[in-house]
Amino acid sequence: MDYTVIQKDFYRESGKWLSSFEILKKCINPNLHFIYILRKAQKYNKKPVLGIFWKFVLRHYQIKYGYQIYPETEIGEGFYLGHWGSLVINPKAKIGKNCNIAQGVTIGQQNRGKLQGFPTICDEVWIGANAVIVGGITIGNNVLIAPNSYVNFDVPANSVVVGNPGTIYPTESATEAYINNKI
Repeated sequence: MDYTVIQKDFYRESGKWLSSFEILKKCINPNLHFIYILRKAQKYNKKPVLGIFWKFVLRHYQIKYGYQIYPETEIGEGFYLGHWGSLVINPKAKIGKNCNIAQGVTIGQQNRGKLQGFPTICDEVWIGANAVIVGGITIGNNVLIAPNSYVNFDVPANSVVVGNPGTIYPTESATEAYINNKI
């Protein structure tokens, strides 16, 4: 069966493939509701009437829920917001598949210096509460960024980053049991 991006995002939360009606029922959860609205805004971003409608709806829920994620942000399938709370993601950041992001996270640009630019986050990355990821950096596959970490440097695949400033610890099982129901 060919599943939609929304179904894949919701699969990450429940571990079950849901019908359209079941997805709407799950939208009582603010995290899932916001992801639903975001994906609709992304889907219709280039359409004149529907694009404007979904951008207005998205803007309402950005204010209501405290998430600053825009339709222009490239986000892979299986996106998961762990907890409801403030979250800022620059529209030019790129996020891969099966990524988990907790509350209070900032993924932003750096305006000057050798790392000027926007982060690229690869697949299966778990980002803990209040972590800050900034600059033209790349976070590899299978990386866990611990809560309250500050990352303004490239992180190789299969690593754990802890602290401020962040320290990298290589490990093959970085996100094991942290990222569930992968698509």
